[in-house]
Amino acid sequence: MLDHLIAHDDNLRMVPTDRNELTTAIGRLHEELRALPEGSDPSRARILTRWIGIGEMCLGHHDEARAHLQQALDLAAAIGSTRAVVTTGINLADAHRYAGDVQTAGALYRSALSTARGRYPELLDFALQHTGKHLMERGDLADAQSHLLEALRLRIAKGNTELVGSTQAALDRVGLLISQADAAATDPAAPSRQWTAWLQSRTTTRTPDRWAEDFPALQDAVRLLTAQQRVHPRHLRDQSIRTELIGVMAKEAEQAIAVNGYLHNGKWNAVVGDAANRFAEHIDLATIVARSTGLDVEQPHNAVYIAYLEEGQFLDFHVDTIGFGEANLILCLKHEHPTGQSKVSTTVFITADGYLECALATGDCVVFDGALTPHGRTPLSAGESVTLISFGFRARDRTLRTVTNLPPAPA
Repeated sequence: MLDHLIAHDDNLRMVPTDRNELTTAIGRLHEELRALPEGSDPSRARILTRWIGIGEMCLGHHDEARAHLQQALDLAAAIGSTRAVVTTGINLADAHRYAGDVQTAGALYRSALSTARGRYPELLDFALQHTGKHLMERGDLADAQSHLLEALRLRIAKGNTELVGSTQAALDRVGLLISQADAAATDPAAPSRQWTAWLQSRTTTRTPDRWAEDFPALQDAVRLLTAQQRVHPRHLRDQSIRTELIGVMAKEAEQAIAVNGYLHNGKWNAVVGDAANRFAEHIDLATIVARSTGLDVEQPHNAVYIAYLEEGQFLDFHVDTIGFGEANLILCLKHEHPTGQSKVSTTVFITADGYLECALATGDCVVFDGALTPHGRTPLSAGESVTLISFGFRARDRTLRTVTNLPPAPA
């Protein structure tokens, strides 16, 4: 009904071939649905409602998609069409998956797969295909490959070349992800490099005006990445840290950067010295992190000075390697800018809900999980400079130090 207006993107998710045409087509289905006479056969209403839901899902209208597909599923159950319950249940599972509700999606896929195996073998390849893609996105690559291989055998037996091609494309995608995972296993820094490259190919801290436009294409992938966050980004103010301690570190940072500073990812870095070590001894930073995030951490095991000193200097979106720690705390040592300047450089994060900017003043902190939260800094304006210190913390619970099923970066 809408097949000709739907394609698949590089991540094998359904997308419109033309948003305007698909929107218009969905409008026509709504008109037909409203025009159905009272007491008419509910089968037509079920079909229309199902395709409206599929169309809304392709447009990224998650709430509308789930509402219509749930209605279609209820209609299928009411008229006793178990076969339609299976197909619509898979569509509804897709809608929940696209919206990031992987738990509900998984339950719906399992139910549809079980019913197809027991009662509708002609639908089994459909259920296996969509379950396989769900498992692929969850990072369960071996199970995904197993489901898709079974679907491929069934589709080859059916002789439908289009379906065979669709499953082969999914298997190729899984094979690529397995190769990336194997490479990451021998190179701990590989996942962070892959995610950083993917992020920087699609958005940048340099042009915040683009963010609203960029975000829809990032949302699903970022949601998968941040699902295992140990710490959500949090801007901390009024921590009652003595200003003289901050001032001493700011002077040490300035000297260290001038003498031994090195450029890294577009910012100045320097090794911390005695002032930072004394600060960490006097201030219970672990308690600050635990109190603000709920994660029980040890005292910081590493630290680095960071400085942005020139107009236009910025730090593009990236993720850190897992080894830096389960929690990061950045403390602003100095942020200078002309009085009355309306726009200042900010620390920025990409979350599952959008971009989060934190304008750090002297003494402000921000805590986050650097390995699982894309982050960076927007460009400095004229006359602006920023000096920071970044601390890394390890969780006391060692089981929290391991990230399982970390999704590979999209190809």
